[in-house]
Amino acid sequence: MKNKLSTAVVCGFGAAVLGTIPGVKTVGCCLLLPAATILSLYFYLRITSFTESISVKTAMFIGLTTGLSSAFFSVIFEVLSTYIFHSNDLVVSLTQVEILLNSYNLGDLGKETVNILSKMSDDIIANGFSSTYTVFLLFNNILVDSAFGIIGGLIGMSIFNKKYFTRL
Repeated sequence: MKNKLSTAVVCGFGAAVLGTIPGVKTVGCCLLLPAATILSLYFYLRITSFTESISVKTAMFIGLTTGLSSAFFSVIFEVLSTYIFHSNDLVVSLTQVEILLNSYNLGDLGKETVNILSKMSDDIIANGFSSTYTVFLLFNNILVDSAFGIIGGLIGMSIFNKKYFTRL
């Protein structure tokens, strides 16, 4: 159990660090996180000396743990960056988001959404922190990173079991 957790946390941390790079941030969940999970599985195999094939349960557990650790570290880095600079992607793109939401003619729902986003933006500009933004960011990262971590775990399981444990 310890071996599974340690490789997953280290690779999740690495994915979160690389995900802070502006160009990488856009593809971090769908490319970087599965790659980090595959790397985590490889390290797990190295630690166990390639003695056993990877089960679906192990692959999903390592994928989920890598995704969760990446999600938590990503939120920590985003909150720290937002606190330091009093700005983030939400603050920068708020006017475009308002225009987009207004173009959908959502009525009261669109107005309420814009009000919530504006309040989050105002809190970030004034204090460098918005608890609502942090909760939404954490919830989003947990869902997305966990899903892509599990996908990466299953892909890695398939790759490594074929490469190292298939009898000719």
